[in-house]
Amino acid sequence: MSSEELRTSFADLVVGSPNQTAGQNNSSGVSSSEEGLQVTCFTEDLHDVTLHFQIVRLSKQIYAWVGCNTAKFGHLYAAATTRPDNRVSVTSVLGGTSDNTGSGMARRLVLKTGLNIVLACNIPKDSPMLEAAAERKLVEKLKGLGYMRPVAGEATTSTAH
Repeated sequence: MSSEELRTSFADLVVGSPNQTAGQNNSSGVSSSEEGLQVTCFTEDLHDVTLHFQIVRLSKQIYAWVGCNTAKFGHLYAAATTRPDNRVSVTSVLGGTSDNTGSGMARRLVLKTGLNIVLACNIPKDSPMLEAAAERKLVEKLKGLGYMRPVAGEATTSTAH
């Protein structure tokens, strides 16, 4: 599937009921919100590669997919904080353990968001710079959507007077 076909597919993506309001699309991709479920899709051209992103926000977790040049699913990782010391644990749900592209990204996303993360990642394993760029774009988008945990010491609108 070409990049243009994938962009068209993202534009046609509809989640929820057919009676959605016009205010549910944003300029950076497709966004749909329905009772605790929000889906955002966007595409970025980085380093002569096209990266496709999909973010699904559920009540206490985020599912994210990052695809490089194709719509292939890639490896699937689940990451969450574990008790008693709130460390982040990551497991490979789909895909081999020899290719850990995406597991570090899933771990860092849990630390930054405070939410459980399910990450599907289709980035070549020999491209650490591409993986870092994809993570940066994903974090920017999560921050823009308001999914990031406030950094300690940073003033928020609810605490600043």
